[in-house]
Amino acid sequence: MIDGGKVFYNGQRSKSGKFVSTGDTVRIRQGYEEKEVTIIALADKRRDATFAQTLYKETEQSIETREKNALARKQGLLLNPGTESKPDKKQRRQIRQLKERI
Repeated sequence: MIDGGKVFYNGQRSKSGKFVSTGDTVRIRQGYEEKEVTIIALADKRRDATFAQTLYKETEQSIETREKNALARKQGLLLNPGTESKPDKKQRRQIRQLKERI
């Protein structure tokens, strides 16, 4: 994720060898979601994910924004549902005609 430019440390794009300290903010983009976390503590040794989750805290604003965006995506899917199958030949002709008119 760091090499792909999806991690920002204190507002700036980060590199993988960056040293971090407590109290700093890290913004992470994962698919449609963007999380902003504050570093609470540092570990001297690499451990499991459950322990790693105790070392940072997501900001309240980030949680609200993610929930709002998730709801908007969910509602968008309900308003514009996908079709169960591909359009047949007649439907493709109709789609092509509609696009050519515009």
